[in-house]
Amino acid sequence: MVTLGLIGYGTIAREIVSAFPQGSVRWVALLREGACPALPPNVGAVTQLDALIGIRPMAVVEAAGQEAVAAYVPALLEAGIPTVIASVGALSDPGLAARLAGAARNGGARFVLPSGALGGLDYLRAIAALPDARVRYTSRKPPAAWAAELATLGLSADNGAVTLFEGAPAEAAKLYPRNLNAAFAVALAAGPDKVTVRVVADPNAAGNTHEIEAESAAGTTFLRFVNAPSPDNPKTSALTALSLIATLGELLDLEGHR
Repeated sequence: MVTLGLIGYGTIAREIVSAFPQGSVRWVALLREGACPALPPNVGAVTQLDALIGIRPMAVVEAAGQEAVAAYVPALLEAGIPTVIASVGALSDPGLAARLAGAARNGGARFVLPSGALGGLDYLRAIAALPDARVRYTSRKPPAAWAAELATLGLSADNGAVTLFEGAPAEAAKLYPRNLNAAFAVALAAGPDKVTVRVVADPNAAGNTHEIEAESAAGTTFLRFVNAPSPDNPKTSALTALSLIATLGELLDLEGHR
């Protein structure tokens, strides 16, 4: 039986675990002290990073936010344990990105960045070298997904779309650390200096919508993804967990464990 690790055990982690046959994987979740989520029989729990490393999982999936990437992933990589990073926006911190790269080299383990709620990143990587390439990424979600942010700004989207933010990917990742990982996935593919991020609360949005507009000497493109929201978190697309599941499955296949 393959042993796999999880950092955190929230909605995304539960969906990942449920996607694999119960007898095929032994899961170990790294939880905060005092956290008591209901765990299925095939999921164990530890509260110390050293304990997770000592179990030597074949791979670990981070599903606990940008702070968890900084706190745990460098040590996992140094220990030679491949890690799938859900909170891609954490790499907006250049210092952390350098730490991750160094730890991966030192430990001989790679960190994997899934595509998450998006597609088309291969196109953006292809045009990244073109000096005239320009990309705009728009996150368009129903107002319910941004209720707290709208209230804080004293705004209402009852009568039409409201732009909550427009600016650089790194700033977007800092302002919305749990909700704009897709934006920084675009920035990593195309180059942060070529990307503008826009956040829109839109009462006419059919779901969590991601729009990518790209223009360069190679041509123009417009990509639009309308994702159903996660039932337990309207700010997160259900596709996010599916992307992590697919990425983990590819990693298992590559290592010959599935």
